[in-house]
Amino acid sequence: MIVHLLKPEFEELIEAKDWVTLKDILNDVPAVDVAELLEEFDAEISIVIFRLLKKQKAADVFSYLSSGKGLELLNMFTAQQLSEVMSNLEPDERVALMEELPGHLTQRVMSSMKTADRKLVQQLLGYPDESVGRLMTPRYVKVKKHWTIQKAMEHIRNFGHSVETVNVIYVVDENEHLIDDLRLNQLILADPEAQIETLMDESFEALSAFDDQEDAVKMLSKYDRVAMPVVDSDGILVGIVTVDDVIDVAEEETTEDMQLMAGMDALDDYYSQTSVFEMVKKRIGWLAFLFIGQLFTTTAMGAYESVIANAVFLSLFIPMIISSGGNSGSQAATLIIRALSTDDIDMNEWLKVLGRELLSGLMLGGIMAVIGFFVILGWGYMINDAFTQELVLSAMVVGLSLIGVVLWGNLSGSMLPFVLSKMGLDPAVTSAPFVSTLSDVTGIIIYFSIAIALLEGVVL
Repeated sequence: MIVHLLKPEFEELIEAKDWVTLKDILNDVPAVDVAELLEEFDAEISIVIFRLLKKQKAADVFSYLSSGKGLELLNMFTAQQLSEVMSNLEPDERVALMEELPGHLTQRVMSSMKTADRKLVQQLLGYPDESVGRLMTPRYVKVKKHWTIQKAMEHIRNFGHSVETVNVIYVVDENEHLIDDLRLNQLILADPEAQIETLMDESFEALSAFDDQEDAVKMLSKYDRVAMPVVDSDGILVGIVTVDDVIDVAEEETTEDMQLMAGMDALDDYYSQTSVFEMVKKRIGWLAFLFIGQLFTTTAMGAYESVIANAVFLSLFIPMIISSGGNSGSQAATLIIRALSTDDIDMNEWLKVLGRELLSGLMLGGIMAVIGFFVILGWGYMINDAFTQELVLSAMVVGLSLIGVVLWGNLSGSMLPFVLSKMGLDPAVTSAPFVSTLSDVTGIIIYFSIAIALLEGVVL
């Protein structure tokens, strides 16, 4: 909202070349809003606005920019600007930037960094892709257990301004192994002459630098922390992960899962930053696959061509039958995928899930069967003004078919995530369109099999 209010004023100041007033206003606007404002302007105007920012704020604004806009500005930075921005970014922000840079910019950006910063970035980039090591920052406050509270507080005052958070203080031994973590308020309320070890209970939770970034999201959420320590394979404290970092990861993972479940490859960037060509490339694979999958539905219907020819009215209910199975399967798949991603259930509980979905499928199918039976009876009575044997049997066919297709949709939608996970695939690819296509084919078979069984000798 603030961006839409500021943009006209900024445009007027830029047109009048009133840089002094513009600079004063920029200093009062939060960095995240300045970044959002830059997204609205073309590159030439954006770089002018960016040059008016103070060094630290410029780095903060840059960290909030989309990758597309960030790369656009990087190409226009002078060597001095590039060096200032890189030196003021947090280490994890530099790593995130390096992961997205095209080859021709990588060397230029690395060369703009100070030697110590460059070595740190190279060290963090040495961890696997999507690992906690790529996400962490090595800027934190650590103390020794034999220090007094007063000495620890002096240490925090001296070095706390250069770290990402001082809410949690980490205790390490002489070999830098993590042995405890303490809340800042514990130190504030403690006796200044007491030693750190009097506050310790040696109970803490830590992440491994080699853990997946999703583990960081789950751990900070589970233990309700603003930051969590990261250790290497030897238990040595190497960094911390903060909640603002994992929020971005959680958003990316949720977005990716939603896109996969929609039946497309996950986008590499924001929708607004993705070209139409790239969008088509991401969507066409699954779209073509699902189209071909529908050929099985056509084949299934072709197998019952003679049945349809003798009882044309059966074809009227096909969309209702197969959509119910697809909807049931999509619901089940979504529930199970989300439960797996939040660790509400694990891969070994598939049998328990099978039992639950079998029961719920029968209950849902039974309810839908009753609804379908009476809807068909009512619809037929409105047309024929009578309850004929053919109408009652047709209503029974629809009702029993709904039980079958809803039950099958529930079972297939809930079990496919487990099957795909066992195959090493992302469960989110058990998308709603995929489940719907599978349910369409089986729905046709279930529907016409029941129709033949009940209407043989009556209509067929």
